[in-house]
Amino acid sequence: MNNPQLINNCMKKLKKILIVEDEVALLEILKEKLVNNSFEVVVAKNGEEGLEKAAQKDVDLILLDIVMPRMDGLTMLKHLRQIRRVNTPVIVLTNLGSQDDAKAALAVGANDFLIKADHSLKEVVEKVTKILDK
Repeated sequence: MNNPQLINNCMKKLKKILIVEDEVALLEILKEKLVNNSFEVVVAKNGEEGLEKAAQKDVDLILLDIVMPRMDGLTMLKHLRQIRRVNTPVIVLTNLGSQDDAKAALAVGANDFLIKADHSLKEVVEKVTKILDK
């Protein structure tokens, strides 16, 4: 039996998420959770690598840590928005939790700011889905 809806769902292009995170364990857990929720995932372990992949790959959304080696997330985001004119939605996902950190991220072009300790993986996936469904 051919199920047209199933065939149509299989043929849809998966939304591609770039995770820029230097904490390998979290990176792998996020990647697995997103893949299990039907997303394609590209990873980068620092801001420089993330900037390259964001510019080269056709990504639909970026999950971005702030504190990373080589280039921090806010610097990467500034480069994306101001120099490369990339308008891909960005969710900052960080351990930093002050109002100033959130304001700084939003000021340079983040679409949302989530504190890692305050949000489950399920909530992160829900936020990604919500932003991509707009």
